[in-house]
Amino acid sequence: MTAKVRAVGAYTSGRTRGTRRRTGLLAAAGALVLVTVAACGSSGGGGGSKEGFHPVKQTGGALTVWVDASRMDAAKLYQKQNPDVKMNIVSYDGDANGSNYLRTKVSLFNRTRKGWPDVVFSSQNNETTWAVDAGFTAPLNKGLIPEPTLSGWAKGANVPCTVNGTLYCLRNDLAQTVLWYNAPLIKQWGYEIPQTWEQYQALGQKVAAEHPGYLVGSAGDTWAPELYMWTSKCGANQITGPKAVTVNTTSAQCTRMALLLDTLIKNKTMSMSSVFSTDFDKNQAGKILMMPGPSWFGGALFQGTFKTPAHQIAVAPMPKWSADTANTSGNVGGGTWLMSAHSANLKAAAAFLTWVTTSDDYQANRAPGYPAYAAAAKAWLAKQASSNYFAGDITAPLQAAADEVWPGWGYGQFSQEAVWAATVTPKLTAGIVSLLPAWQSAIANYARAAGYKVTTQ
Repeated sequence: MTAKVRAVGAYTSGRTRGTRRRTGLLAAAGALVLVTVAACGSSGGGGGSKEGFHPVKQTGGALTVWVDASRMDAAKLYQKQNPDVKMNIVSYDGDANGSNYLRTKVSLFNRTRKGWPDVVFSSQNNETTWAVDAGFTAPLNKGLIPEPTLSGWAKGANVPCTVNGTLYCLRNDLAQTVLWYNAPLIKQWGYEIPQTWEQYQALGQKVAAEHPGYLVGSAGDTWAPELYMWTSKCGANQITGPKAVTVNTTSAQCTRMALLLDTLIKNKTMSMSSVFSTDFDKNQAGKILMMPGPSWFGGALFQGTFKTPAHQIAVAPMPKWSADTANTSGNVGGGTWLMSAHSANLKAAAAFLTWVTTSDDYQANRAPGYPAYAAAAKAWLAKQASSNYFAGDITAPLQAAADEVWPGWGYGQFSQEAVWAATVTPKLTAGIVSLLPAWQSAIANYARAAGYKVTTQ
């Protein structure tokens, strides 16, 4: 795939006093950071590594930022608010669907010793699995970003960015899972929101008998394992080291969710179509009673794709198993920002990276997903509430779920979505329980192909 390069010139519109003040603070912080980092590094070849960070000579110049289509507004807004910052804004696929475009280009840049962007957005949460060894991404908690700022992220949000205690990227948004539901229908039919998965399955069986055609979920997307198996604490993806993974898909935690899915697929209350497919939009979108899904389902799916009328969609916590003591959530998406270790403009890169991940101007007011930065998330939720679209309060369940993502599901270099799509999705009607051993073998094969040492149980 060829990246679309777009150089965006400086805007001439003025800034508010508040914007000037924020920009000044960021620039000052960046200057202090730069002094700190440069003092502990050399001005030679530069680059990041596990052994240390040695900045290149800081010559300044234009700030090159790579973004996907969804983050283009963020880069443009920053340019508008900071007309004195010269920027080259590059549009690329954001490594969507694990395209590995960024990794391929960085490999080329490493050979030619030029071309690296200063800051890049990725829709993937596993870029550090290769970017650190490639010397591409700079260590952010070694002076580039102040610790008081870094402490503002949601619990566990930056786990995918941390390698051996060093932070190499910043999480842009979270995709914690919750239970979306049609509030008027639940009330009309006299149902109660399930608090356990056992109650969820029982309700699905009741819906099949009383309101055939209505759905309580969908298992037809490639992210189904992240939505259901992750939530059930299935040990299919336990990353135990930089290149080590333990896989156990036949445990009780995996089997219980597979049995539930098989039951609801069989009685047709669990869709086997992708929620973004034409078939689903035409035939099933108007038949949703409940739908476990990530935080971005509200705006992107119900309000955007399905055009569900206002005051229908509400949010509840993900159910928990009756044997478990607490709720757990999965995670379906969310992206990361990386700063290049080869940047000759660390001050400007740090200022942009700080703004784009923490500023209410973007994260709260324009970002499509739930911000990973806690203060911005609070403001984002307030804006969602003020939209008068949702039925009832969505704030409490989304905030709670942000801290309940099960940490046992890792972020490997291989794609769990690709494994599931190749192994399970085409055979859903055969029964997921029967496919668990094949799923485990496929995960192991994908992991080994990516250079992982695999332990199976």
